[in-house]
Amino acid sequence: QVLLVESGGGLVQAGGSLRLSCAASGLTFRGYRMGWFRQASGKEREFIATISASADTYYATSVKGRFTISRDNAKNTVDLQMNSLKPEDTAVYYCAASGSTLRLGRQVGEYGYWGQGTQVTVSS
Repeated sequence: QVLLVESGGGLVQAGGSLRLSCAASGLTFRGYRMGWFRQASGKEREFIATISASADTYYATSVKGRFTISRDNAKNTVDLQMNSLKPEDTAVYYCAASGSTLRLGRQVGEYGYWGQGTQVTVSS
């Protein structure tokens, strides 16, 4: 059974930082593309960042230069370092895993496994 568990969310002031972590189990982690998505209240889930099995990364324009995705295959974790946070970054953040090596990892439908989400609230 695949399990993804996010942690690290919370309340932070604008300009601050948070580090989210996702612990994965039940899959051969090193072979999976991992992604972070977020969903604000009343909006659709949107792509934030992805890291391939070979550690290639790609970011949404809205977070590029502020967020950094990284993975530790020894610990089966993928992290999202978020700096210079803005109120518009407020959302539930989800970790996801994709076994496909043929896709770019920017679409919700490419991911077969999802965590339960962690709330990030940025106050102005």
